This record gives sequence, C-alpha cells and structure tokens, in this order.
Amino acid sequence: MNDRTALVTGANKGIGHQIARLLVAEGFTVYVGARDAGRGRRAAEEIGGGARPLVLDVTDQDSITAAAGHVDRLDVLVNNAGIGASPAAPDVATAEEFRQVYETNVFGVVAVTNAFLPVLRRSPHPRIVNVSSGTGSLTWSVSPNPQFTPGSGAAAAYRSSKTALNALTVLYAQTLSEGGFKVNALAPGLRATDLNARAAAGGDPAEAAQGAVRLALLPDDGPTGEFFSWDGTPVPW
Repeated sequence: MNDRTALVTGANKGIGHQIARLLVAEGFTVYVGARDAGRGRRAAEEIGGGARPLVLDVTDQDSITAAAGHVDRLDVLVNNAGIGASPAAPDVATAEEFRQVYETNVFGVVAVTNAFLPVLRRSPHPRIVNVSSGTGSLTWSVSPNPQFTPGSGAAAAYRSSKTALNALTVLYAQTLSEGGFKVNALAPGLRATDLNARAAAGGDPAEAAQGAVRLALLPDDGPTGEFFSWDGTPVPW
C-alpha cells in the first residue's frame, strides 16, 4: 500500500497543510494543491517525503483541467480549499459576497471532484473527504451547539455554502456508492487559520487534520455519505 496517492486542495497552509503532512507520514504521495506555484513549492519542500506541489486554483476551470492532466492515479481527494469572506447576516450580505464564497466552497468542489473522478475510479479504495464546518449544520443552527450562539444569522454566505457542501457530500456518496467510494464531510472545529478573525484564536489545525486523515483511511466497510466532527463523533445535518 506504499503507492497510494492523495490530492489536498488549499494545502499550502492551515488545515490543508497539516492534512498533507499527515498523509505523507502515512506513506502517501501527496499532491499539495495551491493557487500560487511558489507557495505550493515551499509547502511541499517543508513537508518533504512524498509531497509534490501542484498548481491548482479551484475557481479556474483551466487550472483544474491542467492539474488533472498531471495526475495519472489518485486514491484520496481532500476538498479542503475554502474561504470565509463576509461575516454578515443574510439581510445585509450582498449577492456578490455569496457568489464569491460559493465559487470556492461549492462550485470549486464540484469542478475539482468531477475532474479527478476518472483517476479516482482507477483506485481500489477511492476516498473523498470534504472539509465542511459545524456551522453548516442546520440542526446545530437551531439548537445548542459548540459552534456558535443559536439564532445568530452571522456569516450567512460561508455557513450556507457549507450546508450546500454537506448536501453534495450525500449526493456524491449515493452516486458513487457502487464504485467503492467513501465520501464524507468533516467538521474541523474552530482552528487557528487565516479563514477569518475569529478563527485566528482557534485550536491546533493538526488536530482537525487527524480527523480528515481518519476519513481518508476508512476501511471498505466504513461509512459513506456522513458528517463527522474532527474527533470522529457524528455531526447532525
């Protein structure tokens, strides 16, 4: 199993960087997806081992197509790239703010996943991990939860984009079930990243990365089409 290959989008920093690092430690060759070639190269050099830089802008179809042309096999795809943008509630957020967030967090996931499905289908154990957010849980949005104060409509664009990503997780899991795929979503918790000002005070990104790697390494009888917290506990949709 030492010839396993993974792609992590947005892997030059934050949670994605830690996911790539842990997958390399598991013996994977890991494509470190990054929009900027220099940052991707530096991240891959820092990780070392089987890390390989891959220029990949999830909002640019030409970039996605070119990246897919460099990968001839793939066992794990981690859709990690995401943006937070505006903290505004829906009554003041603009449609353009929603479009900007959805372009990366939703449409980018569809474009990347579909572009790499041909090589994922060659794997005997294909896995897709979508890095979502507990703030995208509709259940937690209307009941006590560890993510935010119930009744708050803040960060509407980001949170609704993650709800949409959760729906895509279910639909991909159902569509790909006969191909041996395991497709799951991860709620990484609040982590010290540059997603937004609040996130800067969060916990260790490596802790969240461990949750993503756990889903990437699921056995063939493992779950699919489900939503898990970083510690492995189920998250309600």
